[in-house]
Amino acid sequence: MKWSLEHGMAVRRVGQGPRVVWIHGLGESSVSFEPVIAKLPGFTHVLVDLPGYGRSPWPAGALPLGVVADVLAKWLDEAHPSTIIGHSMGGVLCTLVAERTAVRAVVNIDGNLTRGDCTFSALASAYTLDDFIARGFAEMRAQVYADGQTRPELRTYHAAMCFASPAMFHKHSLELVEMSNAGTLGSRLAALHIPKLFVAGVPDGICAESRALLDMLGVRWLGIEPAGHWVYLDQLDRFASAVSSFLTEM
Repeated sequence: MKWSLEHGMAVRRVGQGPRVVWIHGLGESSVSFEPVIAKLPGFTHVLVDLPGYGRSPWPAGALPLGVVADVLAKWLDEAHPSTIIGHSMGGVLCTLVAERTAVRAVVNIDGNLTRGDCTFSALASAYTLDDFIARGFAEMRAQVYADGQTRPELRTYHAAMCFASPAMFHKHSLELVEMSNAGTLGSRLAALHIPKLFVAGVPDGICAESRALLDMLGVRWLGIEPAGHWVYLDQLDRFASAVSSFLTEM
């Protein structure tokens, strides 16, 4: 897969078929999706590193999530409508993007809905920006590295964090906590008039309050267990099967 730089984002494409765009989470990169796209033939998979993450350039200043959503929406407008799949912060961005431009469908993988879903974002937001840049981000990376000895998904996350802009990570953490506290992300997802599926890792992905909220709002969701926040890595085959079924039924 060759990289190209588009709208300040490093982008790769692989496969042939309907277009599926993958949007990674806080501190992540598109590399984390490589195992699952290998299980989903018959699609053109578009892997994007958001500005300030992965192989993409670091912006001069931290871009708010709304601006990142604007960038993604403008970029998506240049192609036929796509299905967008987002993990964690990427799931939040899927909602923001779908509010801005036409997309075929949304798959939200364990995206933030309520305050109990904030893990790394809550840790980062406890620091001031200066402290986070000076020591906080290094402390978080060190803990993720240590935890990766028993949690394989954190090994790739640690590698991705080493490429991430501390300022972007901190800015987006503050916003994710704020939006999760507001409790409106679920209703905004429910209001999208397109096919949508929420995939949750159970029991260690989104919190029980968020799962109950999805039920209350009538949002179609699937819990895959046992799994955590990186459900698409914890239960690769079951996740790929669920997403394949959703994509082919449209």
